[in-house]
Amino acid sequence: MKSRPLIALGAMAAAAIALTACSGSTAGTDDGDAGGTVDGTGQTLTVMMAANGLYPEQQKEWFGKVSDAFEEKTGAKVEFETFASANDELTKIQTSVLSGQGPDVYGLGTTFTPTAYATGAFVKLTEADWDKVGGRDRFVPSTLGISGPSEDDEIAVPFVSRPFVMAYNTELLAAAGIDEPPTTWDELTAAAEKIESGDVHGLAIGYADSFDPWKFVWGMSVQAGNPLIDVKAKKAEIDDPAVAAAYDTYFGWYQDGLVDPAAIGWKNAQAVAAFAEGKAAFLPMTSANSKPTFAGSPVADSYAYALLPTIPPGETELPKGGEEAASILSGDNLVVAQYSPNQDLAFAFIEMLTSTESQLDYFETFGELPTGVEAAAQVEKDNPDLSANVQAASQSVATPFTGAWGDTQLALTNVVVQSLPALQGGTLGQSDIAAAIAEAQASSQSALDKSK
Repeated sequence: MKSRPLIALGAMAAAAIALTACSGSTAGTDDGDAGGTVDGTGQTLTVMMAANGLYPEQQKEWFGKVSDAFEEKTGAKVEFETFASANDELTKIQTSVLSGQGPDVYGLGTTFTPTAYATGAFVKLTEADWDKVGGRDRFVPSTLGISGPSEDDEIAVPFVSRPFVMAYNTELLAAAGIDEPPTTWDELTAAAEKIESGDVHGLAIGYADSFDPWKFVWGMSVQAGNPLIDVKAKKAEIDDPAVAAAYDTYFGWYQDGLVDPAAIGWKNAQAVAAFAEGKAAFLPMTSANSKPTFAGSPVADSYAYALLPTIPPGETELPKGGEEAASILSGDNLVVAQYSPNQDLAFAFIEMLTSTESQLDYFETFGELPTGVEAAAQVEKDNPDLSANVQAASQSVATPFTGAWGDTQLALTNVVVQSLPALQGGTLGQSDIAAAIAEAQASSQSALDKSK
């Protein structure tokens, strides 16, 4: 699916918003300060969030619990809608922007925040708005790194932090004579080769996942010194040897038999499940949200988290210009629609979700790290096994802040989507990958050219 760059919708969005709604505070509410009471009796707040592929039943229960709590607090009900993929996320935003109506609050992946910002369709946070959600200093500073282009120009309130790490099976590594988890991508490939035996594989990878594939390519490329987009020059740099090497490594795991053949159709949840059953030695590109699954699984006492490799393919140390990126700056942000007639109610909802109590409950349910200072400190204290996750958060690098990034990450994922049939059939060649990369380059550059 090819989507129009969201940045190009800015003017249309502004017109739609002007026709359909005012952008000020809701009539009939108080000033919305944290700790105050917003009267939402008889109203319904609509919230859009990503569908949780790992814990769908728990998410359904959480939706109900949150709606009940918010109704008790404000008198308003909460109606949740979900999106299932990055393409779906982008389409949902585009539809709302063009129509000037839709969800009051969006839970966006951090990497989509620049795209949302570029539309001009979401509330730019004033000091008063930050006060309504408990103050900017309520949040761990690093989680604010992609709330906007600058501290004075932000639209997003951090909801959860999701630094990516690698899970590994301690028993399988010990049996293979591997003393420490790999720190380079080449070492990871070599270690995976030592593990292969019967139905136990070196790696668990969700090749058909809607969100993960591009993150591997981004990480390896940034470590090699290529950020994929030069924002100042408005130049896409996907057609680059570092990107080709990243895809070669990613596809090579399948071609060399280091993953279960069924992984060609796996989503992230299936890769997590395979690791949890003890069928893989390494699960790269996971996060603390896999912990609840592992806790009651055959690997409950034989897994640990480590940083993802930070040395790019073909290298034994970080090359000149490379960044030691352990993870993208990842998580979910909450934004309020400019067209919403329920803005004070929306901020009251965000204040409730980002309270220490709510954040700790969310962590216990889904394993997502809190963004609040108090809750984050409590989780770190109580969960020493997540030290690698905490370190990954400190070594996270933000994706480029440009309205073209949403289309760019979709283009990177589309390289994988286009390649899967040939990969499964054993016919994927370098020329096929090069052609797909060239298409991604053109798509990304087109989005950049249309951006402001």
